[in-house]
Amino acid sequence: MTSFDEPSIYNLLEVEETKEIKQKRYNSKFRQNIKEEFQTGHAHYKTMGPAKVPVPQPTEFLKKHEKEPQLPNKESFHYPDDDHRKPPVPKINDAPLMGLKTTKNFITTNAVENITSVPKHPVKRIVDTRRGDTQNLIPSGLEPVYVHKKEFGEVPVYLTKRREEVKRAQDEYDQYVAESFKRGALRQLTEEERGAILDGLKANWEDIQDQYQGLSVVTDTIPKKCRKERLEAQMKQLEKDIELFEKHKIIYIGN
Repeated sequence: MTSFDEPSIYNLLEVEETKEIKQKRYNSKFRQNIKEEFQTGHAHYKTMGPAKVPVPQPTEFLKKHEKEPQLPNKESFHYPDDDHRKPPVPKINDAPLMGLKTTKNFITTNAVENITSVPKHPVKRIVDTRRGDTQNLIPSGLEPVYVHKKEFGEVPVYLTKRREEVKRAQDEYDQYVAESFKRGALRQLTEEERGAILDGLKANWEDIQDQYQGLSVVTDTIPKKCRKERLEAQMKQLEKDIELFEKHKIIYIGN
């Protein structure tokens, strides 16, 4: 391997200088057009003004109302349908037309109409925006209108079923009572028997009520507490029986 620092005979030879070949400079085909357009739009005294300002003539001074806008000449206004327009309302000083006099007292009539009139109900409205925009409540759909439902005015299905069940139970009970009468298993209490039983129930209730009122105020022992509860249960049962006999006039009992 050789180095250029070392002496060599080849260093004495002339070395031809090689020049770098550059590419040709690019020139746009619109260069001349752009140059001409720039020169035509450029004013030589754009910032400093013209070289010589013409002096105004003495006769060209500012006159009064010279800068005010020139308005067109005033012309009278006419409607395009003047020939078919109605006559104007008569003024207060014009003479009234003959034959149109009335005896109606408008003040009294208006007062009577206002006194006898029915006040109007306020229209239901809703506010649907934060800016206060309102609309009617009924057509908005926010209030249920049951008149528009398909089943409006019809008996509900559950009521029809309940009536059928009550009628079926009553028919079964009537059939059972009729069959029991035929077999002699039931008989109807007479009014005297019903009254006697009702009087006996009331007498028993009064007797137990007297015993209940005679109890000690302080129930400090278990026997006292048990007796009080037993008397209360007997009175409650007698009250149910009395209510049953007073409510039903026809009562069946088994033989």
